[in-house]
Amino acid sequence: MLGLTDAEYGRICELLEREPNHLELAMYAVMWSEHCSYKSSRRHLARLPTEAPCVLVGPGENAGVVDVGDGIAVAVRIESHNHPSAIEPYQGAATGVGGILRDIFTMGARPIALADPLRVGPLDEPRSNWIAEGIVSGISGYGNSVGVPTVAGEFVSCETYRDNPLVNVAALGIMPTERLVLGRATEVGSAAVLMGASTGRDGIGGVSVLASAGFDEADDDSTKRPSVQVGDPFEEKRLIEACLELLEAGLVSGIQDLGGAGLTCAASETASRGGTGMEVDVSAVPLRQHGMEPFEIMTSESQERMLAIVSSAHVEQVLEICSRWEVSATVVGRVTGDGMLRVREGVDGAVLAEVPASTLHDDAPSYDRPMRPPADLALRRSVDPAADPAAAGPSDCAGDLLAMLADPSWVYRQYDHQLFLNTVVGPGRDATLLRLRDPRNGAPTGRGLAVSVDGNHRWCDADPRWGTAMVVIEAALNLACVGADPLALVNCLNFGNPTHPEVMWQLSEAIDGMAEACDALGVPVVGGNVSLYNETNGTNISPTPVVCLLGVHPDLVRRPVADELPPGTELMLLGPSGPAVGDDAGTDASSLGPTSLGGSRWAWERRGCRDGALPGLDLAGSVATARFVAAAVRDGLVQCAHDVSDGGIAAAIAEMCCHGGAGVHARVPSLGSPAPVERALFAEPPGRVLVAVEAGDVERLAQAASSAGLASRPLGSFGGSRVQIGRIAEPSLDIDLALDDTRARWSGALPEAFSQPVEGAAA
Repeated sequence: MLGLTDAEYGRICELLEREPNHLELAMYAVMWSEHCSYKSSRRHLARLPTEAPCVLVGPGENAGVVDVGDGIAVAVRIESHNHPSAIEPYQGAATGVGGILRDIFTMGARPIALADPLRVGPLDEPRSNWIAEGIVSGISGYGNSVGVPTVAGEFVSCETYRDNPLVNVAALGIMPTERLVLGRATEVGSAAVLMGASTGRDGIGGVSVLASAGFDEADDDSTKRPSVQVGDPFEEKRLIEACLELLEAGLVSGIQDLGGAGLTCAASETASRGGTGMEVDVSAVPLRQHGMEPFEIMTSESQERMLAIVSSAHVEQVLEICSRWEVSATVVGRVTGDGMLRVREGVDGAVLAEVPASTLHDDAPSYDRPMRPPADLALRRSVDPAADPAAAGPSDCAGDLLAMLADPSWVYRQYDHQLFLNTVVGPGRDATLLRLRDPRNGAPTGRGLAVSVDGNHRWCDADPRWGTAMVVIEAALNLACVGADPLALVNCLNFGNPTHPEVMWQLSEAIDGMAEACDALGVPVVGGNVSLYNETNGTNISPTPVVCLLGVHPDLVRRPVADELPPGTELMLLGPSGPAVGDDAGTDASSLGPTSLGGSRWAWERRGCRDGALPGLDLAGSVATARFVAAAVRDGLVQCAHDVSDGGIAAAIAEMCCHGGAGVHARVPSLGSPAPVERALFAEPPGRVLVAVEAGDVERLAQAASSAGLASRPLGSFGGSRVQIGRIAEPSLDIDLALDDTRARWSGALPEAFSQPVEGAAA
């Protein structure tokens, strides 16, 4: 019931040199859970690059912090709330927002933006539709109320997430570099002040009950629902302002939010990081429910709470500031010098628990779990989705394109993305671009912060290593499309049951792919989250590593995305020209032609084929493409840019038409007549970017690309009222659609899906 194995219990006895009592065992259970200890992933995560000149705080603290110049630091963090959102979609998603915001302002940064990559089951299935609506409403209800804009995200619907949605939430915050505070208790005799909401039974043991187990048909949601936290965004808003005032005044020497594992986590981590100990008086903790047991108080994950480490000389001033902000604040403990976490009933009352603080996390188990690739891996990668003999009927490329078009704007309209008036390029484009203001006075710096959140379960299902590398490259290309260069990355690694060797192989491969791509980009990983046991009835989700990539735009002198594409604007394709790596390497990249359809959206959704090899990846060439495109956007050499990813080049062209309000006549690269037409239109080779260019700049752009070692191809021009796409050297058009019909499908797909009847969904 506590999620501990017999061996782990034995290890606890060894560390204590005795058997733990009930309270102590509950504390170890939450701290040694997968969510808190990373016991299945820690040894693999060590292979990620985490250092760079810009890094002020790397993995291990509440959030990563990077220096962006001018005395300004940016805090960034991503977390998951997958299992709670499957049980109670609204509160699961809402408290995911609340938790990630606390990770940001606990570092001393004011939260300025949220991003929400979401994945749910098929929207035509009632329960999945109910889950999706609840998740979107939870993010909207909390984010809009707390006053932090949701500026970026993803929305993916796929069978692999049926009954196991993924709710990943990222946040950004800014601060003067001198305001940076860490979650450490270093001064013996300091007070531990509990701030914020009172403590209840909601969320008790959430990290062990929800985050360390999958779902099966025997599960009754009602039994797990008490483990889901309940959020209060207005309490969080007051808490933000009170904490930032305390930090600005220098009244707090360390601070930690009470998220997973509650007071046990906050007390043990601040003490252990500071090389000290702590005594906690459970009778002093404000409660909202009568009769709570000490183990409930110490493991409750009730939201909107912070633990501040305050010098005894500053306690009264801290309490006064909290009172002014209508934030409850109570001294619940004190810092000691003996390294022990001691729980008492009363200041000098009976000792209810006494354990070395460091053993709760530093001594948590680290498993080298068995890893094994799927036995049929080679067979799966030999499949050509376009040549599937089970497919019947002639190609309907226009119908396939329309079926894959969906503008996520309906989801984004549920969120306020213009709060603070910093949003230069909003959600729905390749990346979001925000004005970077000086946190000391609010003055614009003339520079921008860019953020992109990306994941692709189809690529990673086909090849977790190169699929993950492709996800990182896609994120970098998205930043390039708004003129930004990548600076730092955080990740959320969503995988299945780690006791399955194939899942551990997927996780290990994904981490190596991420490390290689980050090394190629020169980007450090400054934090992240691992979410395991994403399985239902023994079936694991497809591996879904999600990255949040932060970038900087050096000079916001022009808006980097054109709202309209005038007739005669030329369409060009840019990309690598060097050799690729991976299972489908070997094709001449300089042609910019398509390769495999393996892992493509078309193969999964239109052919129902999850097999096939990924297209080859030219890492160096893709990095060069990102750098070149970012510079071209900043210099005004291109009107707008859009990377080729989900749905291939045909979908990318159609999306540019929908955004720009213009038709197009385009001819795309092809491998020749014998190759299936779908390969030319819907393959998803990495590192390619479409750009819209004024006619007079085409030759200049081509020469500049060549000088940068890149390949380029003119594809056609925008104008007219039809979306017409064919293949080079082929006389006929493969796609010929009215622009109005294309835009209607693009803008109406999600609203139509969300209007599906949901009777009986909660049953």
